[in-house]
Amino acid sequence: MRKYIYISIGGALGAVLRLTIINKNFLDYSVNFPINTLIINITGCFILALFLTIAFGVMNLNIDIQHGVATGLMGAYTTFSTLCKETSILINGGEYSLALIYITLSILLGLLAVFLGIILARKMISLLYIDKRIENQVKIIDRNEVE
Repeated sequence: MRKYIYISIGGALGAVLRLTIINKNFLDYSVNFPINTLIINITGCFILALFLTIAFGVMNLNIDIQHGVATGLMGAYTTFSTLCKETSILINGGEYSLALIYITLSILLGLLAVFLGIILARKMISLLYIDKRIENQVKIIDRNEVE
């Protein structure tokens, strides 16, 4: 039951965050191109990859919290259905090139964002382990000096 509560809370937060970003005009553009959804989906890919890599790599994070963030928050924040809806709007409006560019950018940049999220998470994990090893070595040296 707790899992569903975490997913619901994450979903509510993700939906509000998504709505906030959808309503912003980041680049002050006039082209009929769904840049906000592209930004949401790319950042969502990055954040999800970063979070899951860290969650599986080093954190002893409760599985319910993992579901809340991955399924709830990121599931509501990113959306494949909006990508499809906006692509169909472009196609129905005769904007075939923009539709193809939008789909291509979504896939390629999404995969790149996942890759970068994993790389960053692994760097963070390795730095964390280096810091812990140094900290443990200092503790060992301190104990030896006390004895």
